[in-house]
Amino acid sequence: MRKKLTRTGNSLAVVLDKPLLAQTGIDSATELEISTDGEVIVISRVRGARRTRKLEQVIARAHERYGGVFRKLGE
Repeated sequence: MRKKLTRTGNSLAVVLDKPLLAQTGIDSATELEISTDGEVIVISRVRGARRTRKLEQVIARAHERYGGVFRKLGE
């Protein structure tokens, strides 16, 4: 899907189509997190604190178990 930015006051906005919002379960009450790596903009739902802790635990276990492999792959 390609979109153009829309001017909204002094800002620019991306208008998201209803089918896309329905597919992702996002509505006007959904709290969103916006992040970037400098080139790509990512819009996602804000994760609950419990879900975030669980994800951090999974990442920590993977790092403990496969940290050496990750380092070797990075070289």
